[in-house]
Amino acid sequence: MTSRHLPVFGALAAGAVLLATACAPADDAASGTDGENAVECTPGGLPTLTEGVLTIGTDSPAYPPWFADDDPANGEGFEGAVAYAVALELGYSAEDVTWTTVPFNSAIQPGPKDFDFDINQFSITEERARAVDFSSPYYDVRQAVVALAGSEAAEAASTADLAELTIGAQVGTTSYETLLATVDPQTEPLVYNNNDDAKQALENGQVDAVVFDLPTAFYITAAELEDAVIVGQLPAVEGDTEQFGLVLDLDSPLTDCVSGAVDSLRERGVLAELEQAWLAEAADAPELG
Repeated sequence: MTSRHLPVFGALAAGAVLLATACAPADDAASGTDGENAVECTPGGLPTLTEGVLTIGTDSPAYPPWFADDDPANGEGFEGAVAYAVALELGYSAEDVTWTTVPFNSAIQPGPKDFDFDINQFSITEERARAVDFSSPYYDVRQAVVALAGSEAAEAASTADLAELTIGAQVGTTSYETLLATVDPQTEPLVYNNNDDAKQALENGQVDAVVFDLPTAFYITAAELEDAVIVGQLPAVEGDTEQFGLVLDLDSPLTDCVSGAVDSLRERGVLAELEQAWLAEAADAPELG
C-alpha cells in the first residue's frame, strides 16, 4: 500500500527542518563515493525506484512518537520529520516523496526492496548489515522495561529482579535481543508481531512486563496504558551504543548519498532539534543494573 501527498508540517520541528534544509548550500549535494559506481546526490543523479521520486518505507501501524496519527506522509513525529529532512537534503520536495508500507522484518531480510530507504527504528547490527545497507545513524537509543503499576515487575530494581518473570517483546527487534542478553530470563520470553500485541498482552496479564525502546516506553506509559510505568532502562549490550539507521538495499547506489544527508543534518544541528521537539519527554529513566 502506498500513499503520496503533501505533508502537513504543522509542528515547529517540521518547520525548522524545512528552514534548515532549504538553506543548505548547493555544494552539500555532492556525490556518492562508491568508486566507479559513484552517483550525483541529486534527484537527477540518484537511481531511485521511480525517476524523480523518493520512495520511503515504514511499517503499519506507524507508532508515536516516531510518527503521528498513523500517517507517515504528514511529516510529523520524529521519524516522519527525519525522513522529510533527508529527502529535502537530497533535493526532493514533499511532493516528490511517496510512502510504501513494509513490515519490519521484511525490510531487513535479504532480497530486492520496493523502497529507496526505510525508516522504522532499525537498530544497526552486524548481522543485519550482512543483508541490507544502513545509513549513518540518526538516533542513539536505549531499551526500557514497562510494567503495570503495583505489580511485582514494577518494583524491580535490577535485571536479577526480572529474571524470574515472564517478559515480552516484539519479534526480530533489539528490544528482544537486549532482553535476552541483559536479563537472561528463566522463562522463554513471549514474542509479538508488533507493539500493539505486546501492549495487549501486558494489559491482559499474559506477561509481567514488556521491553520497548525508551521513547516508545514513555509514550505508552503517558498516553496509552493508564496503569503502566517505566521500570527502568536495560544495560547497553557489551557497552555498545545502540543506534538507529535508515535501511537500504544491500550495496544500494543510494547509500553514500543518504548517509551524507544524515551526516549533514547532524552537523547542522537539525537532528538534535527534531529530537528535542518530538522526543523530549523521553527523559532519563532509572538504570537497571
